[in-house]
Amino acid sequence: MRVGVARSDPQGVLAVPEATLRRDGALVPDLVRLCAEIEAVVVYVGLPLTLAGEHGVAARDAESVASALAAGTVVPVRLVDERLTTVTAQQVLRDAGRSSRQSRDVIDQAAAVAILEHALAAERASGNLAGRAVTV
Repeated sequence: MRVGVARSDPQGVLAVPEATLRRDGALVPDLVRLCAEIEAVVVYVGLPLTLAGEHGVAARDAESVASALAAGTVVPVRLVDERLTTVTAQQVLRDAGRSSRQSRDVIDQAAAVAILEHALAAERASGNLAGRAVTV
C-alpha cells in the first residue's frame, strides 16, 4: 500500500505532487522527515469516510497515522474529508490521456493533490485552517 504526498507553494495557492511513500512501519518517520525537509507549516491528512460520512477501518487507520504524526512533529496536523478524491484523481489523469495502468504510480500523489487543493480552498473561503485538529 502507498500514501501520496502533496505540498503547496508558500502562498498556499498551488498544490503539487511531492512523493509516494510506502505504507509500512517507516511511514510516520518518513512523513516527519519530509515535513522538516519541505518546511511544512500544516499537514492535512485525508480522512476516508464512507459515502454516508461514517468512520470505517480506513478512517480509523488514517486517524491513527495522523495522531502518530502529530506526536512526532511540531507542525499542526489536521484531518480533512477525502471522500471521492481517488475518483477525482483518476478522472484528472484520464482527462490528461493516461490509462489506469499508466496512472498506478502517480494516482496516490494525484489524490493527495486533490485533498490539499480542497483544504486550501476551504482555508481561503473561511480564513481558518481546514478540517479537524489532531491532538495527542
